[in-house]
Amino acid sequence: MAPNAQSQDKSTSSQKFDYGWKFKLGDYPEAAKPDFNDSLWRRLDLPHDWSIEGNFDAKNPMGNDGGYLPAGIGWYRKTFEVKADVQYKKMSLYFEGIYMNAEVFINGTSLGIRPYGYSSFYYDISPYIKKGQNIVAVKVDNSQQKNCRWYSGSGIYRHVWLTTTNPVHIQQWGVNISTPEANSKKATVNLKVNVQNQSIIAQNIILAVNIYDKRNKRVGNGEVSATLNANSVKEVTRDIILKSPFLWSPHHPDRYRAEIKIIQKNTVPETYTTRFGIRKIEYSAEKGFVLNNTPIKLNGGCVHHDNGPLGAAAYDRAEYKKAELLKGAGFNAVRTSHNPPSEAFLDACDSLGLLVIDETFDGWRERKNTYDYSLYFDKWWKKDTEAMVLRDRNHPSIVIWSIGNEIIERKTLEAVQTAHKLVTQVHKLDPSRPVTSAMASWDKNWEIFDPLFAMHDIGGYNYLMQHAEADHERVPSRIILQTESYPRDAFSNWKAVNDHAYVVGDFVWTAIDYLGESGIGRNYYTGDLPGEHWERDLFPWHGAYCGDIDLTGWRKPISHYREILYSERQNLYMAVKEPNKYYGEIHETLWSVWPTWESWNWPGHEGKNIDVEIYSKYPLVRLYHNGKLIGEKATTRNEEFKAVFTIPYEPGELKAVAVVNNKEVNPVILKTAGEASQIKLSADRTVLKPDGQDLCYISVELMDGQGNLQPNAEDQLTFSIKGSGTITAVANANLKDISPYIGHQKNAWKGRAMVVVKSSSQGGNIELSVTGAGLKPGKVNLTSK
Repeated sequence: MAPNAQSQDKSTSSQKFDYGWKFKLGDYPEAAKPDFNDSLWRRLDLPHDWSIEGNFDAKNPMGNDGGYLPAGIGWYRKTFEVKADVQYKKMSLYFEGIYMNAEVFINGTSLGIRPYGYSSFYYDISPYIKKGQNIVAVKVDNSQQKNCRWYSGSGIYRHVWLTTTNPVHIQQWGVNISTPEANSKKATVNLKVNVQNQSIIAQNIILAVNIYDKRNKRVGNGEVSATLNANSVKEVTRDIILKSPFLWSPHHPDRYRAEIKIIQKNTVPETYTTRFGIRKIEYSAEKGFVLNNTPIKLNGGCVHHDNGPLGAAAYDRAEYKKAELLKGAGFNAVRTSHNPPSEAFLDACDSLGLLVIDETFDGWRERKNTYDYSLYFDKWWKKDTEAMVLRDRNHPSIVIWSIGNEIIERKTLEAVQTAHKLVTQVHKLDPSRPVTSAMASWDKNWEIFDPLFAMHDIGGYNYLMQHAEADHERVPSRIILQTESYPRDAFSNWKAVNDHAYVVGDFVWTAIDYLGESGIGRNYYTGDLPGEHWERDLFPWHGAYCGDIDLTGWRKPISHYREILYSERQNLYMAVKEPNKYYGEIHETLWSVWPTWESWNWPGHEGKNIDVEIYSKYPLVRLYHNGKLIGEKATTRNEEFKAVFTIPYEPGELKAVAVVNNKEVNPVILKTAGEASQIKLSADRTVLKPDGQDLCYISVELMDGQGNLQPNAEDQLTFSIKGSGTITAVANANLKDISPYIGHQKNAWKGRAMVVVKSSSQGGNIELSVTGAGLKPGKVNLTSK
């Protein structure tokens, strides 16, 4: 179950402002005026991404980087009532994310433009509010292409909040909780609270704090008295000691809840709640990365912000699902490349136990695309960095800040000066965490970057692990983190991380397939367009296939192999390499791995050799084919925990087993499937919240009569729904399939597809049906309550 969106850093005076908006694609300057007639505009609720609703087209200006989807300009409007009893209150609007160039109007007055589409921001709207009906209008301008190197989406794609407070209140992002002392016996919880007095006279307050543990038991409390000058902000501090605390870690992601109250004249007008974790971070070249006095290696994956077939729309459940997939695949860390993520995603990482690198920008002053962040860097870097750090600093999952990615101007003195400025600002806002940035370079004079690395607490290497040992000899104090790596290098990177304390982790590019950067990670056959994704347009490719996990949440074999490398548990997995020239002569690209499948269906290949791979940390494995022992092989470190058996293909059954003390354990079986005859549906949950935003992910598998997946099935499927829900997206993992994700039809690919159902705002039953010609239909029943 996804966490409540208000669980992190929200006041009781905040209300979700997502519902009842009007939307129109196009530029309508008159829509800023209160009396504009929007009666014919489309009604919708947020979060919303209009790009994912469009058609894939090679002529769309988002192009290869943006997945060939449309962008443009769009307007949003919302009417809301202000009652007489709040006219003397202070009101603000908080936007978690709008892509991009968002101009907000209240009753016709422009409050400003926020260029960066990944920053959260807020406005005090009190001076513009009147009793009765009020109008907020938002112009979103994503018409300048290209402005991003991956799919950005377009629109108000994250939550919006309306906050109504007294003139004396806690500032937005005004609570900072740290744990300067944290061990199993005692923790010191340090609270720094910025209290704002927007009245014209001085005010006396009591700041009262209660801390509750995971069992909802109050374990600490304290009070501070303060006098606030008129029209001022004051930082109020308090230390609270907790005995025998629960320490936050990936294995035990235990959190606490702080409830902070402002008391005036024995009344409590506002309660501010935030969750936090108690944990201690240390890092050095000698000891590596240490969490709660225990060294930990970061088995990380990079992710972009989109949610596959949902586009950029940051539904809480979608963000939580993404974190679930990462955790379920064995990752213990994630890098939010190359921008701050949603609050819901960080909350999910907190609750599931994922370590996070939170990143600001893809670049600084030198451009990568014509209209990218370089246009805004000098004016906005400080505000956008502040927005990320202040918003996110109470999340225990965040262990490293990143100030950039593959900076173009990295050879210049200016880059060193800029890095120093950025790192200083981050440390000023949060001195408790280290700072990195991701460096990429194929220069022979690698040492030229030493001054730039020296500005960082941890050196981020993109695809440069081969420099680690020599760099350690030259700069013994440098802590090295591979911030991006090729999927195929999983073993060599694991070896470097585990053999050297100064190499603290590896982050593969990428953990999950995503939209945009179309064609990265692809294999292709002779006759297809050659080359890498940046060299040419590869339409109909509209996404990246370099993820360990595909767009439907299915784990590719490389994902299981990586988990076996890093896992503390012994496990076993079997897959089959696609024979070269079976569909065509295979060519790989930099981010690809050889196409490998959980399939023993290779018709027409009878009698020809085929490679069967077994991944395991057991010392020995055996392979059986149709009941006959093929052989036994070691799967130790020397063999890179992998055994390959080459056998003639014949239909039937493959069985892999591990051998422990001459006993066979943990069997894994692949069977040749017959023709697909039925549809199997599996819902990830059956009870949804009736809030118009909750989601259910339903996997679709095409099975033969004996219940085996038919891995070659690509039947067209039709999706229908009854009751209190809607179909939000349909998908397969084929990133060359340009049929819309928003619709009711989709072909299966490799025997699989997926449908996402969204609850309505009314409770009730939901019935989803999936049909296909000649297939027994599949049905699943859900409840929204």
